[in-house]
Amino acid sequence: MSTDANKAVVRAFYAALERGDFAALGQYCHKDFIFYSQVDTPKPGIEGFIASEKSFFDECVDWKMPIHHLVAEGDKVAAYLVFEGTYAPTGKHLRFSLLFLLTFENGKIIEKRAHFDPLEIGQQMGVQP
Repeated sequence: MSTDANKAVVRAFYAALERGDFAALGQYCHKDFIFYSQVDTPKPGIEGFIASEKSFFDECVDWKMPIHHLVAEGDKVAAYLVFEGTYAPTGKHLRFSLLFLLTFENGKIIEKRAHFDPLEIGQQMGVQP
């Protein structure tokens, strides 16, 4: 597939995530999909991704996570997003950046690697010093 086609899949994947349509995410992912929430913490399968993400998103209200930049080369797409919303348990406003590197195989996302600052996010949530 072309880099433009891969970027379109990434846009559709994150649009579904932003809508909270977790059931739709699987259609964009390869059967051997693996998610790395940090460098060496693999979560195999779309179910592993959904389980790790849903618990966070379920505790946030009025959130959005638009894509600001997409860069593609070969079978890779890098996506820069900014999350903004309210963490309901503490009422704290959150705003942080996210960088994802997605790898494609046969037109589907086979690997997703996340890069973010968990300390910054925890401090904003009011759950870490």
